[in-house]
Amino acid sequence: MTRYDRYGLSTEQQQQKQSPADGATHQRAERHGQDATMTYGTMTDDESLLLERANAEREEIFLRYERRGCKATDDSWQDPEELSVYAQIDRYGFLHQVASSDQANEEHDKLLKLEMARVKKWVKMHKNWSSSATRENLRRRVMKGIPDRMRSAIWRKLLDLDRLMKENKGVYERMLQIARDRSPDIRQIDFDVNRQFRNNIFYRERYCVKQQSLFRVLAAYSMYNTEIGYCQGMSTVAAVLLMYLDEEDTFWALETLMINTRYAMHGLYIVGFPKLMRFLAHHDKILTKCLPKLKKHLDKHEVHSVLYSLKWFFVIFIERIPFSLCLRVWDIYMMFGERVLTAMSFTILKMHRTKLLRMTDMDEITDFLMTKLHRQFGYPDDTVIKTLQTSMDELKRLKLLNLPPAAVSELPTQPRGQPLEPSTKAKIGHRDEQFSEREKVLKEKVLYRSESKNDEDEQYHNGGVRGNGDGAAGPEEEDDERTEKDYDDITEDTVSHLNIGLQRLHRQSRMAKGVSTGSLRTIQSFTTFDTGTSLGTSLNSLVIIDPIDDFCDNDSIIQESTRL
Repeated sequence: MTRYDRYGLSTEQQQQKQSPADGATHQRAERHGQDATMTYGTMTDDESLLLERANAEREEIFLRYERRGCKATDDSWQDPEELSVYAQIDRYGFLHQVASSDQANEEHDKLLKLEMARVKKWVKMHKNWSSSATRENLRRRVMKGIPDRMRSAIWRKLLDLDRLMKENKGVYERMLQIARDRSPDIRQIDFDVNRQFRNNIFYRERYCVKQQSLFRVLAAYSMYNTEIGYCQGMSTVAAVLLMYLDEEDTFWALETLMINTRYAMHGLYIVGFPKLMRFLAHHDKILTKCLPKLKKHLDKHEVHSVLYSLKWFFVIFIERIPFSLCLRVWDIYMMFGERVLTAMSFTILKMHRTKLLRMTDMDEITDFLMTKLHRQFGYPDDTVIKTLQTSMDELKRLKLLNLPPAAVSELPTQPRGQPLEPSTKAKIGHRDEQFSEREKVLKEKVLYRSESKNDEDEQYHNGGVRGNGDGAAGPEEEDDERTEKDYDDITEDTVSHLNIGLQRLHRQSRMAKGVSTGSLRTIQSFTTFDTGTSLGTSLNSLVIIDPIDDFCDNDSIIQESTRL
């Protein structure tokens, strides 16, 4: 797959850039003012002007986070709704418009009492972390659940953050300063921070403390790990970590999740998303072997795994299952690693297979897996975790628990903490169209389908489209089916970069007829048009679109993004 390198360097050039002989030059070039002096001489006047604007925009974004907004502009469109419209705030800070029932509150109180009874054991284990007794009991107790008040301390131990921070003193602050000077991902990071967990009291207010920390962590990491830079799923992972860890702790926790072989999330976010492809293929293999009837049913309705399981693998089930259950899965994931994701994906479908087999519509199935399970999973958390344990044992017997070995290209190849100089185009924000021939054909095909659907929708609403009356599929239904298949083709090749305007996608997502909502809930890669009228994203940006965002003013966001 041909793709534009935002650093504008070949492998040989990158190695030369990182060689010890160039170390002094590289250090001198870290400051923005020096960078500008060294590069302006090789740029045209237009490029110099655009670079100055990009630098000014990046600095303005940083200042907004430091000052919690900007008095010179109206940021009221980013303000959340009044708290009065919500009936309840749960223990994790999430807002709910409907209060819990008395029965749910009683069950919650029982769980809190049980959790409190376990705290003393966890405190003792934490104090004696290296003892044989802790090693013997740790896995069993993690499966039972880490008490919420101990989660921060235990996550630090499981991720070995104390050692990392001791070995890398001052690195985080240095990366943050370099990001301020020249990171090409700041605009996209700012946009995603504004979208992240706006229904949570900790991230609700624009430029609040947690948003400031999240922005800084992602900005610093975009320069620390230049192979990834920034990819949108990272904002969700970092936001959850920030709920339990301090700012710098979160930075190093993110690094551990990316690089440690137990998790190896690096392959999920690099160009081409190779580990995501590997997860999807392995998930299909498990379904074919263990749930063949359900697999056949999903295939019949063209519900491919990429439609419903992206957030399962990409952000560890966030916003796909209830948050309390998701934290239990995160606990186990930090203990056992990536195999938990394959087992949990299998567990979800196994527990709900009867209900899924009764569904006869693509949208109904995807809505259930992507929306309804998040609101109400249907089983107590303890029951789900016990089933997860059974699933892990079952898959282990079948030798399907672990993913196939990763390709060399999926693993980190460059040292972290040695940021490369972004190319001029990356600094300015231009993204080149360098697609393969297959991608170009596919892009034109989808754009043609989208425009055709818009015309057909207008005819339909004007009474111009009618069924043939004999019970067979009419032209509209046939075209609907072809459109969904086209979108399935896209999602099977998610590394394709499609120049589909944000405005068109936003308009399609609100259609009552036409492209199905299930198809719209796929990943789309965006690149910036030369006109500057579409949202600028990083080359590694991955957008997971839901048709309606309940907690953001989508129209205003689009207007503000266009203005920028």
